[in-house]
Amino acid sequence: MNNDSRPGKRLGLWKLEVSAEIWLLSALPVGRNPKIDDATQEPENCKDLVAWVECLPAPNISCILSNGTRFKFSGEEVGFNKSIPCRNVTGYSYKVAVALSLFLGWLGADRFYLGYPALGLLKFCTVGFCGIGSLVDFILISMQIVGPSDGEHRSLSEEVDREDRTKT
Repeated sequence: MNNDSRPGKRLGLWKLEVSAEIWLLSALPVGRNPKIDDATQEPENCKDLVAWVECLPAPNISCILSNGTRFKFSGEEVGFNKSIPCRNVTGYSYKVAVALSLFLGWLGADRFYLGYPALGLLKFCTVGFCGIGSLVDFILISMQIVGPSDGEHRSLSEEVDREDRTKT
């Protein structure tokens, strides 16, 4: 039970107080983006499939420590850290998958590349299901409905962002 008579919400060691003139949305914390390793596309501080991101409370948020000390954030200080899951990225390229599907889809090369050897072999033996399977797979891969079998789903926009970062 909270015996503290002051208004606010207790969050662990911190007590959050928001004045009446601050809108609720302005009190939401903003996270600093972690540094991303270009080779793995994971945060550099990723350990045991978890990375920590620094969160900055909005300006004019007052917190009261468990010892009664009051702290008012200016928006530049780190208020707390939040854990985010690391992604399992193996290096499949969306562009390569689409190119394989377009040019060698009738041989099942796209499915072999994405980690579906049974479907790749079936497409190879049936010449891409007489062309219909190749067309369907090309549409599914280009619309990013079908991705790598290991669960990695890097979208085209993420791949373009990574290329833009390496150029600058």
